Amino acid sequence: MSYNLLKGKRGIIFGALNEQSIAWKVAEKAVEEGAIITLSNTPVAVRMGEVSALAEKLNCEIIPADATSVEDLENVFKRSMEVLGGKIDFVLHSIGMSPNVRKKRTYDDLDYDMLNKTLDISAVSFHKMIQAAKKLDAINEYGSILALSYVAAQRTFYGYNDMADAKALLESIARSFGYIYGREHNVRINTISQSPTMTTAGSGVKGMDKLFDFANRMSPLGNASADECADYCIVMFSDLTRKVTMQNLFHDGGFSSVGMSLRAMATYEKGLDEYKDENGHIIYG
Repeated sequence: MSYNLLKGKRGIIFGALNEQSIAWKVAEKAVEEGAIITLSNTPVAVRMGEVSALAEKLNCEIIPADATSVEDLENVFKRSMEVLGGKIDFVLHSIGMSPNVRKKRTYDDLDYDMLNKTLDISAVSFHKMIQAAKKLDAINEYGSILALSYVAAQRTFYGYNDMADAKALLESIARSFGYIYGREHNVRINTISQSPTMTTAGSGVKGMDKLFDFANRMSPLGNASADECADYCIVMFSDLTRKVTMQNLFHDGGFSSVGMSLRAMATYEKGLDEYKDENGHIIYG
């Protein structure tokens, strides 16, 4: 059911890869709510992913870009304004990747070159994106910029690794840039801290299936799905939230406010055998 919340608005969605992606769902909902959009992802993701099918479905243009490249990001904003016929009203940053996680490097044995890549791709790219947009004056007054985060920015989660550091930086960027962009152009910047979600990126986190189950048992309302996250993003893009900025908004069924739930406690397992190395030592990272 459409409410026309984004009627007449223009947006850019970064990070749609496949139907499991939150960004994919957001793109679909944005168009359903009356917006016109462009899509952006890395050239490799565009070639090898399914984003072309989404672009065809939504009748929108894909603008390949490396989100760590200022030049590429500037091109995305310039081209989007050309294609869409004016300044942008909303932007979604749904980008995150950790080489250390992919290579199964534990937090106490990080490769620092890979850590730099994690931070650049997953957080600093958000700063580059906003800075490029501001210098180009590409965002309309009361425009909305969103990035997807996770509660690991505030609390320690087994297996989340250096992505937790990246999310903490991401949220700090939203606050710091939110003040400047808000004062100068009334542009609002927020992050949404989403439940564990079985996306392609999320599935790479160590123990994700158990984390997903635990969060679902802990949350009074259960985990928020990718579709439900998309709904929340649309509200944050709309004029209904014109005075919400510099916030990290938890969209997790209440997980972030619960210490221990009955369902989680009743199913708690004390066995740690699968987390031990060949010498019987527990691997905490």
